Amino acid sequence: MSPENHSDDQTDDQAGSSPDRQPNAASATPLLPSLGSAIDTRWAEQLAFLKTLVRMPSEIPPGDMEPFAGDIADALQALGLEVERHPVPEPFVRQTGMRSVTNLIVRRRFADGHGPVVALCSHADVVPPGEGWRHAPYGASEVNGLLFGRGTAFGKSDIAAYAFALLALEEEARAEDAAPGGAKLSGTVELHITFDEEAGGYVGPSWILGQELSKPDFVIASGFSRFVTTAHSGCLHQEIIVRGRAAHAAEPGAGVDALEAASRILHALYRERDRLAACRSTLDPDIAASLTIGLIQGGVNTNVVPDRVLIRLDRRLLPEEDGETVERALGTLIQNAAGEQEGLEVECRRILLAEPLRPVTGVGELASAAHRHIREVFPDADTRTSGSPIFSDARHYAAAGIPTILYGSGPTSLTAANAHGADEHVVLSDLRAATVVVAATLGDLLRT
Repeated sequence: MSPENHSDDQTDDQAGSSPDRQPNAASATPLLPSLGSAIDTRWAEQLAFLKTLVRMPSEIPPGDMEPFAGDIADALQALGLEVERHPVPEPFVRQTGMRSVTNLIVRRRFADGHGPVVALCSHADVVPPGEGWRHAPYGASEVNGLLFGRGTAFGKSDIAAYAFALLALEEEARAEDAAPGGAKLSGTVELHITFDEEAGGYVGPSWILGQELSKPDFVIASGFSRFVTTAHSGCLHQEIIVRGRAAHAAEPGAGVDALEAASRILHALYRERDRLAACRSTLDPDIAASLTIGLIQGGVNTNVVPDRVLIRLDRRLLPEEDGETVERALGTLIQNAAGEQEGLEVECRRILLAEPLRPVTGVGELASAAHRHIREVFPDADTRTSGSPIFSDARHYAAAGIPTILYGSGPTSLTAANAHGADEHVVLSDLRAATVVVAATLGDLLRT
């Protein structure tokens, strides 16, 4: 699995920091021109910072994140940001199937700090690269305005966008402090950099909130560059184990056929899948309920009545649905389909339950602030508030009652950026634009 590294990557990589190759989204916006200027000035530094992050293979599995957290903390400190390191005790980390986690928090208070606390949250963990890459997955190759690498579509690019939006806002605050009169920034901006989004966010955002390490008033989490997301699907991963009794195929009546019972369960599940095909969210019709059978294992040999069959399913939840209610209903459906038979046992196990992201009171103010600046940076884009079919760790903030949106440097679609696929990439002009939008949105919120 050694991806080809094209010779033109290095040439474009070196040229990428040249001013005449920079995306012009930031400098094009007339809103808060000093923010755009600050981001222009540090573009080469921002790009180099992102490439440093992409070159860190912070994969889940195995999920040994402490070394990467230390490296990212050092990179942030090199930018002049003070970084708090919050390690999670090993027993809690092991429960998520990971090895080590240290969450990072950066806090910057403006003026008296009595304004709102706005948290910018993104994750540094990534899925393994897999096969089929033309550009090295951890090479951070820059080609024709795109940066390739695992974690560029979501996560690491937004860490760069958020960090440099904060740095631009700091420069704006210094300029305002030097000018007589006028509105001043007041409040706190925090960066939450977590390492378990792919494992559910339970020792990332959920841990940060549960340990009261942060109490934000608003949250902006990793998302798409041209629209704001206020709701997304949830997900239930379930394992079904059907146990019967093995017997020689010459005397099958002596056994209890687990596969026969499993086939009845599969038939019922596929009927449920067909029913769900018509179920759409009232918040966004692009969010659909679904059910997928992703894995089946079972049997001993050709001449043996199968005594055990394992089925794993993925059930996507609408924001209007409650995960535990769906889980109970599925359990009833499965048990009824299997039927009762002496020697037959059916067990349903939860692997993962990620509740949907649901809009909470106050999210409209946050979304409106971001939209104003998206429309200015992308005047021809179909800017809108949308839902998303994927789930994220941002749901933990909304579940705590905190107004939360997804907004960042992400693509117009998952397919467009090969998210989780080979040659994942970010469009650098989108990264630049998102940095501007986040900085300007922070400026609005800290002036309220």
